[in-house]
Amino acid sequence: MRKLKILLVLMLLLGLAWGCARGPQRKPLEQSVPGAPDKEPTISLYIKEKGIKENIKLEDYLAGVVAAEMEPTWPVNALAAQAIVARTFTMENIQAGRVKKLHGTDASTDVEEFQAYDPSRINDNVRKAIALTRGKVITYRGDYVKGWFSACDGGISASAPEGLAYRKEPTTYIKAGARDGCLSITVPENKYWRAEVPLDQVRRAVKEISGADPGNISAVKILERGPSGRAIRLQIGSQTVSAPELRLALGSERVRSTLISRAGIQGGNLVLEGKGFGHGVGLCQWGSKKMAEEGKKPEEIIKFYYRDVDIQKLWD
Repeated sequence: MRKLKILLVLMLLLGLAWGCARGPQRKPLEQSVPGAPDKEPTISLYIKEKGIKENIKLEDYLAGVVAAEMEPTWPVNALAAQAIVARTFTMENIQAGRVKKLHGTDASTDVEEFQAYDPSRINDNVRKAIALTRGKVITYRGDYVKGWFSACDGGISASAPEGLAYRKEPTTYIKAGARDGCLSITVPENKYWRAEVPLDQVRRAVKEISGADPGNISAVKILERGPSGRAIRLQIGSQTVSAPELRLALGSERVRSTLISRAGIQGGNLVLEGKGFGHGVGLCQWGSKKMAEEGKKPEEIIKFYYRDVDIQKLWD
């Protein structure tokens, strides 16, 4: 019996010694996105302006996207955060095959179909941002997130259902209600905007959205607001419509956001007043600029707007 105990002690000591010799155990690698490339891909791009298709390295394509979507003179870390989000947006959309159904390509330069793209705006800041984040994407539980971003969230971010009326699948990784202080540095037209839209145009838009004629429009009312204060549902004449859908139908440059402070009828027009620019879901570009100027890293900026996510490097 005593010999057996001695033998067990010796085995235990040998096991400990072996473990120490091997050194600390490595953390398991993050789960790879199913079907994700392990080296930089070449993608096919539909050039809307020329009506042609061409092949381009993904990182070269992203440089043109970041240069078009964000002011190239902004801090490198803001541009780098945009690059990670844009790369994620690109990979998630390619995986889903959305543009493939339209043009037979992976991506498109049409902003209504994909992302803005303007290689003529690429400068050293953009090149540094692309190099700094090469291959990096945002994932949640092993899948790409929706790489949403907007210009100015009006100081507070929105959930996907609130800002985009998106309810196809859960997007719990989007951090709603994040207060980034972007209004303190943004341009005046994002701090306050006013839109006047002729009622005949509003009537056509409501009919297109709801499938029913709202009749002569004499009143407008915000029926529901979300947690961030954004309008969710509006009553226009006799019909109720989604505020995000109405914004797109009337023109997202004209109705700059759904952070609407006032809605009314005046002089044959629908008059809307508000703040912010864009849907307010995901990364806020002006908020990113503010945080970059404060010394925040690209990953810190992203995790301010996205919760419980990983930033993975797919290729070197």
